Amino acid sequence: MFILHDAPIGQTLKTLQKSKKWTQSYVAIQVQLHGSIMSRTTYAKIECGLGNIKASDLKILKQVFETSYEVLLGEESLHSEPN
Repeated sequence: MFILHDAPIGQTLKTLQKSKKWTQSYVAIQVQLHGSIMSRTTYAKIECGLGNIKASDLKILKQVFETSYEVLLGEESLHSEPN
């Protein structure tokens, strides 16, 4: 029997945000500029693991942070070199 655990998206987002020296409000604004209705509060809940993320918002966050799905889903290190 396998137990599936959620991907550590929240922690990854927090790490990406801090590495860019962005605030939660700045990230939320950037996501909104890409067409999402995500608020800062919603983003904060996702970071803390208390909120769910829509696939469309995950796609936008991938663009905003200029990263890959593998990094966002914790399948690849944030510091890995691209192939």
